[in-house]
Amino acid sequence: MDIIMHPVDPKPAVFLATSQGDIAAFPKTARSKVGKDIQDLQFGRMPPDWKPMSSVGAGVGEIRVVGARAFRVLFVARFHEAIYILHAFEKKSQATPKHDIELSRARYRALLREREARDRDLHRPR
Repeated sequence: MDIIMHPVDPKPAVFLATSQGDIAAFPKTARSKVGKDIQDLQFGRMPPDWKPMSSVGAGVGEIRVVGARAFRVLFVARFHEAIYILHAFEKKSQATPKHDIELSRARYRALLREREARDRDLHRPR
């Protein structure tokens, strides 16, 4: 008996604020790795080098790109409708800069507010 595998439809990737342009400014090798990692997320797989970032919010993760320079991409993959890319930056010190944590946290909170408003509108009697 043959098992027929149906491909899973990828979730769309939604880039918040400047995140897409920030990734575009990464060197080619870092962009390529980030692209593959985001594609993994879209198909329901976690990237090979990532870690949870609960300091930003529930379900937020960080893609890590390490080479001659270090780059980070913060994302949310827990929602059914899309993968959200919150922030992307070059990491220049051991600790993640507070500014990048705060910016990611603000974008995450704005995303949650937007989703809540959308849900209210969908369930509002007409």
